[in-house]
Amino acid sequence: QVQSVEESGGGLVQVGGSLRLSCSASGSIDSVYAMGWYRQAPGSQREPVAVIVRGGGTHLANSVKGRFTISRDNAKNTVYLQMNSLKPEDTAVYYCNAYIRSTTIREYWGQGTQVTVSS
Repeated sequence: QVQSVEESGGGLVQVGGSLRLSCSASGSIDSVYAMGWYRQAPGSQREPVAVIVRGGGTHLANSVKGRFTISRDNAKNTVYLQMNSLKPEDTAVYYCNAYIRSTTIREYWGQGTQVTVSS
């Protein structure tokens, strides 16, 4: 069975609002290691937003510290990104990233979900 990751939860929100993104890994999975979120705004390079390792350690970009929280449910192979106090500069396509072990360890990317913050 082919491994994949799929995001959900994007949308349109006003400045100061909140959104919660989810990403689930599926397929023939032995273990999911680091999971994370990246984003890409129009005309910009993709940048890391938040990463969480299997044991729960996290790293967040300076631009989202204090506003975003990353968490995961290892039993569900799912990672979440709680985004609060959203700003227009948070507008981007958000991509889920995961390192999954089946027969080997490979890196997987989701298709992306649009987050738009209107002022």
